[in-house]
Amino acid sequence: MNEQKQTVLIVDDNIDTVELLRKRLKSEGYNTVEAYDGEEALNKVYESPPDIIILDVMMPKLDGYEVCNRLKSDEKTKFIPIVMLTAKSDVESRVKGFDIGADDYVPKPFDYRELSARIRSLLMRKETAERVIEEEKIESVRKLIDSLSHEIRNPIISIAGFAKKVYDNLPSGDPNKPYLMTILQESERLERLLREILNLKMIAIGFLENVDPKKAIEEVLEEFEKEIEDKAVEVEAEFKEKPIIYIDKEHFKIVIRNIIKNAIEAMSKSDKRILKISVEVIENYLEIKISDTGMGIPKELIRKIFDPFFTSKVYGPGLGLTVALTIVQYYRGFISVESEVGKGSVFTIKFPLRGR
Repeated sequence: MNEQKQTVLIVDDNIDTVELLRKRLKSEGYNTVEAYDGEEALNKVYESPPDIIILDVMMPKLDGYEVCNRLKSDEKTKFIPIVMLTAKSDVESRVKGFDIGADDYVPKPFDYRELSARIRSLLMRKETAERVIEEEKIESVRKLIDSLSHEIRNPIISIAGFAKKVYDNLPSGDPNKPYLMTILQESERLERLLREILNLKMIAIGFLENVDPKKAIEEVLEEFEKEIEDKAVEVEAEFKEKPIIYIDKEHFKIVIRNIIKNAIEAMSKSDKRILKISVEVIENYLEIKISDTGMGIPKELIRKIFDPFFTSKVYGPGLGLTVALTIVQYYRGFISVESEVGKGSVFTIKFPLRGR
């Protein structure tokens, strides 16, 4: 994700200055966004936060000091580096800029090489800080999940093991056997849930790489080959384009796997079982549609199916769809669902494509 072009917001009411900076920054590989007054700058930031802001002080509507103060007072934007750019070079003006949170101060006229170096330095500091925070979060999540997994798995193994031993030693027809079978089945269900919880752990420790969606989806379908054959499911796959997506491959496969699994389960009682998968690029997104001819989901339940452990006639309790949604949102994507009772459901997954 860090290989994506970084975005610089240029804020200045002088069109010539904006154009100069835009050309220079683009030549260095940055994306640029431009604003010509303070209000427009705030709107641009809240619409799509940039990686860094070059902010002129003297502007109409809201001056640079006020824009900087508002951004640095907001939890959502306070960590965006701001370079104040102004014709004022006196100490008082600089002190005012730093007091309200500006990260650097460059007087006009400026040497672009110096400004470029300051931008690189601030972006490097920002990336380092974000990496440290992310690593701390990852380590905390990893430790929590490892601890919970260990504490939960051991009792499950003991319960299932002893129940199986008692079950095997009881004579055929013993009235206690059905109860023990229920214990064994519920133990197996808990183990499945534990595996899904471990999938949540994987979200925090992913490895980003260029992934071929077609190949990854085909690998997931191979996992379901026996089940698809046993349940007489007809698979129709259409890959309209062959883009490359920058993502953790296992994350991507977990999303596809969990939705396909639910689609197959939803068709268990259907006369006609067709699983359709299509892949195409729409605007800046990789769009994957997975549809089934299953029972369908009532409108009042669609919003709940991504809730942890939600149970319905279509899907049993679990974390499969919750994990899928969490992964997609982690990559700033979207999942939407269309469904009609008795006819089936369509899950649409969108992942943003970098560099488009």
